[in-house]
Amino acid sequence: MEKCRMPLDVYDLKPDAMIAYLRYNGYHFNKKMCDWAVSHMRKVNKASGKEEPIEPISKDKVEEMMQTNGLTLENLVGYDHVYVANMCKADFWGKSIKDEASLAHYVKDTIDDVDQKDGFVFNRFYADCCHNGMPIPWEDLL
Repeated sequence: MEKCRMPLDVYDLKPDAMIAYLRYNGYHFNKKMCDWAVSHMRKVNKASGKEEPIEPISKDKVEEMMQTNGLTLENLVGYDHVYVANMCKADFWGKSIKDEASLAHYVKDTIDDVDQKDGFVFNRFYADCCHNGMPIPWEDLL
């Protein structure tokens, strides 16, 4: 089966503030959106078994980590790489991702994935929010 070249959500109704966000940022994270998304990320504490917020990785730390590991992001737009690093920390750290080098390579592999369309990372985040019933305060994140 051939991939559809036009996104299937192109005719979905979008709130005005979402359209404004996309007009300025495309399907990419700006700082406010990234900070908001990361603030909702949770990790299960192994000792207590309870969910707790992650300690965010800053943009500077992500970029330092990439440089330390000799990696350059070819498709870097906005704060997408910061979102990916934090999502990886929340979901995979201590399991399939065990050190900073692996985390840096995960970020590189995700951001520079050749068979993903521009905006894939943000679109996945948006789909997760929709599927989980989490409204995005678009007006606050412009």
